Amino acid sequence: MRLLMIRPSVCRDGEGEALWFLGNLVTLKATGKQTGGKLTVAEFVNPPGFAPPVHRHLEEDECFYVLSGSAEFRCDGEVFTAGAGDFVLLPVGLPHTFLVGADEPLRALQLTTPSGFEDFAAAVGRPAPERRLPDPTPLDPAALGHAATRHAIEILGPPPNL
Repeated sequence: MRLLMIRPSVCRDGEGEALWFLGNLVTLKATGKQTGGKLTVAEFVNPPGFAPPVHRHLEEDECFYVLSGSAEFRCDGEVFTAGAGDFVLLPVGLPHTFLVGADEPLRALQLTTPSGFEDFAAAVGRPAPERRLPDPTPLDPAALGHAATRHAIEILGPPPNL
């Protein structure tokens, strides 16, 4: 068995691959390439009122550490609000979504283990030419569904509303 050498690294403020993904700004801070496939860390900026479709990950636990703003998280029948300094665990296989508060963007670190979420974000999103929220664009549900299926994510329903 070949041992993969993982080296220390730092990804500074304003660094990392930036993507426009589902109307959000996503900056990849650590990917499977740096973590030997064990972890993805992405900094998300979600606009006020944003919510992803109800979905579940078939291979990854998904976690959020909220840096600023707030969101209502819904997972497997439970509902809870998280704000700055709160940590949210959404275990693999459980249906979930979240709804960003109406007053300000949500800025959070998203951690997925094992890694791989970065591949889904790259397949659905596009490189961000600027580090800002993208202008609103329509979502192609069929393309999102196909990409999700290829990356072991099931779309289960529409996003919740404010």
